[in-house]
Amino acid sequence: MKKMKLSTKFLKDYVDIDVDVKKLAEDMTNVGNEYDSAEKLINATNLVIGEVLECEAHPDSDHLHICKVNVGEQILQIICGAPNVRKGLKVIVALPGANLPGGITIKAGKIRGEESNGMLCSMAELGLESKFLKPEDKDGIHELPQEAPVGEEPIKYLQMDDEVIDFELTANRGDLLSILGMAYEVAAIYDKKVKDIDLTYTPNSENISDEFKIKVETENCQMLLAKKVKNVTITESPEFIKNRLIASGIRPINNVVDISNYVMLETGQPLHFYDAETLSGKLEVRMATKGEKLTTLDGIERTLTEENIVISDGKKAIGLAGVMGGLETEVTDNTKNIIIESAIFNPVKIRMTSKEILRSEASNRFEKGLDPNRTYMAIERSCNLLQKYAGAEIVGGLEKYDTTELANKKIEITYKNINSLLGSNISNKDILNVFRRLGFTYEEKGEAVIVEVPRRRMDINIKEDLIEEVGRIYGVNNIEGKLPMSPTKLGSYDKVKRQIRNKLIDLGLNETLSYVLVNEKEAKDFTNDNTEIVKLLAPMSEDRNALRHSILPSLLKIYEYNKAHYNKDVSIFEIGKTFYKKGEKYGEENGIAGLMTGNYYLGIEKKQVDFYIIKGIVEELLDYLGYGGRYSFIVKEEMPKELHPGQSALISVNNDVIGIIGKVHPQKIKENIYVFEINLEKLLAKKVGKMKYKELSKYPSVKKDLAVIINKNVTAQEIATLIKKSAGSLLLNTEVFDVYTGKGIEENKKSIAYSLEFGTNDRTLTDEEINNILEKIIANLEKNGAEIRK
Repeated sequence: MKKMKLSTKFLKDYVDIDVDVKKLAEDMTNVGNEYDSAEKLINATNLVIGEVLECEAHPDSDHLHICKVNVGEQILQIICGAPNVRKGLKVIVALPGANLPGGITIKAGKIRGEESNGMLCSMAELGLESKFLKPEDKDGIHELPQEAPVGEEPIKYLQMDDEVIDFELTANRGDLLSILGMAYEVAAIYDKKVKDIDLTYTPNSENISDEFKIKVETENCQMLLAKKVKNVTITESPEFIKNRLIASGIRPINNVVDISNYVMLETGQPLHFYDAETLSGKLEVRMATKGEKLTTLDGIERTLTEENIVISDGKKAIGLAGVMGGLETEVTDNTKNIIIESAIFNPVKIRMTSKEILRSEASNRFEKGLDPNRTYMAIERSCNLLQKYAGAEIVGGLEKYDTTELANKKIEITYKNINSLLGSNISNKDILNVFRRLGFTYEEKGEAVIVEVPRRRMDINIKEDLIEEVGRIYGVNNIEGKLPMSPTKLGSYDKVKRQIRNKLIDLGLNETLSYVLVNEKEAKDFTNDNTEIVKLLAPMSEDRNALRHSILPSLLKIYEYNKAHYNKDVSIFEIGKTFYKKGEKYGEENGIAGLMTGNYYLGIEKKQVDFYIIKGIVEELLDYLGYGGRYSFIVKEEMPKELHPGQSALISVNNDVIGIIGKVHPQKIKENIYVFEINLEKLLAKKVGKMKYKELSKYPSVKKDLAVIINKNVTAQEIATLIKKSAGSLLLNTEVFDVYTGKGIEENKKSIAYSLEFGTNDRTLTDEEINNILEKIIANLEKNGAEIRK
């Protein structure tokens, strides 16, 4: 978002409106231009111009004075402590009942035993920022000219009776960073005409080209204009220029510098003034050389790079194009002759340089792109004002380099296009009226219209931009609301994601949405691949300076937030994107991740979360998606370092690793936290066959328990596979219901208890059949080093 302070007095120079400042701000908001505040420049009441008739020392103070002040209709006694108060001074008086900025209300009362009926004010006490104050205003009360009329309103007399709207503009509306741009916008809202800017001046008979040359040596400068003015008189600016700069947030300096800033605010085109005597008859634009030095106007020596555009005098850099001028060529109080530069530079290069060195009002406008017509307008307007208010002699002619397109943009669009996209039924007449109010010319062509968009509207380039303009100016509130009538179909990919989401919610997990931006130190946590981290070129904070390669770091932050708020039972999941860079290739993938800790609630039951709980969640999900019997959990040594090596595994489908599962390593988080993450791109690429159904057996099944003692490095899955091979088709299901280590079990061994379910569809199994199967199972287990626990 871009800031723009709009002075309503400045605006009214170009468009005739009589609208309350709050209504103006709200009407601008209705067409898409939001504002932060809309208020008077000096927000104080009950002020009057007074004259100090008497000024005597307070008998009970070493710094206070008792003043008799004529305020027009009466003479008031006012106690004042300002060091510059004296007899005969014209002052700003806040009468009893006056409201000043900061919630201050002036009341009549006594100060050290003497009556005081008001206050003599400084400009700071009236709310003017310190950067706008003169030295004398910082130390005491404001001194008005002797001709100031007693009893009149001081703010009006000072021409500071202005109102200011502080806008937050969208990035595409660079045209609104000027009074003229604002005038066109306001004129469109209220159907007014924008007045022409005064560009008239009288040049002398000389020609700048006879004594001054310009040269452009880089494609990053599309336009460069130069004019010369002579014999300027540097003094204080007229009050209206100073006050409009103050209202716009810019500190007045002198008439010449102020005119350059005034024209920038007026047209949106930054200018730069050089002391002509410091140049060697030429101005060049080129790219800086690596390590080149330049001392800018703020007195800081800058070391430049080959990415910086510089202004040169043919020998050395004298300015940082679009950002800040050089100290060596600045306009001083002794300057008589000036070279005016008006140019257009590559917005991307200016943004990169300004971000690295300094953001300024000028760079702010260059970054958005400029209207080449305004580049000409601005240099002519500066000549007009310099001749009027600095007594300048304008040298004839213009040095120019121009590769820009000045013509209007033509866009053909149909009325149907407009109404179809807006979902409206706006008449052709009303659509054409919007174009007229915006200052766009047009030509009707049957059911189509060819619109000529002025070059000043840099944001309008395609049909959809024109449609947006119609919607804005016609008024979104004037478009009749109706439900969309459009045939839609849920895509298979979205359908699966929705199924996953619903299944995990049914299993008791809560969905989260988190930032994809993380700190680069944690961007590759929970991964082992050889891809690079995707870093942001311009991160808003170092905490979020890279794109995540895993969703799990984001879930851990959510866990930490819950823990800080005393919620220790957390079961969450997220379906989101991860990002990677491999060589010159950038990519993104969809994934799903889950985190569980504390108690896991399913209905009225609760269990402490462990590896088997989260493994069961993953199994339920994979079974639900149709991958039953095709997945496995593989234990390997090369697991991500953030996972506990003894309680983690790879998730494999069709012998292809698609994710991870396990406990977070105690060195990372001391609490028992269990996580899983699945690459949805890999998983959903594996086809799922049609679901097969089989009739439930009419015959009862038989369950038997079997406990085996095995080495700790043998997995439960390996034993389950041996059992399945030994039992054949009569074994319906195998489940682990206990894992034990401790008393009675050797140190390097563990006991795993399995529940075995036997059955068939055509009969009830006999004890003899089941015992025969068990004997085969036991024999095969013992053959492979397992011991049956009695």
